Amino acid sequence: MNNFIEAHSDALARILFIYARLNMGIKYVQGMNEILAVLYYCFWKFGNEAIISTEYLESDVFFCFSNLMSEIKDGFMRDLDKEQNGIDGKCRAMLKILKSVDLALWEKLEDERVNPQFYALRWLMLLMCQEFDMANCVRLWDSLFSDKKRYEFLNYVCVAIIL
Repeated sequence: MNNFIEAHSDALARILFIYARLNMGIKYVQGMNEILAVLYYCFWKFGNEAIISTEYLESDVFFCFSNLMSEIKDGFMRDLDKEQNGIDGKCRAMLKILKSVDLALWEKLEDERVNPQFYALRWLMLLMCQEFDMANCVRLWDSLFSDKKRYEFLNYVCVAIIL
């Protein structure tokens, strides 16, 4: 059993290491492992059910992880925190929806000076993968990635959790 777990851990470490080496502007940032783990789980779990092949598990997961990171990497770059695609911009977009849905709650959070980064940072950065068990996270991601406006959809999920 230990060798089994170590094999998966080693694969995840290799993927993160290679990604960091190929993307020197980002390198490795805490939380990337959470996103990678969900992708790896999907490929491994469903590969064992013969839906997809596990022959090239690591390379396929690396490819998907790299593509996903190309969409969300701005949130992992501290230099871009203040930009629209940085964490501040993502929080502003979420709060704009909250304001339109529940003005009283939005005002309360503003009056109390509750920084959205205290509660929404990992929701937005890690695409809710820490908030749900794996099965529910995979289900959420299925909906998320099927939507062309996926990050707007994620904002609505965040607002629903706040409510």
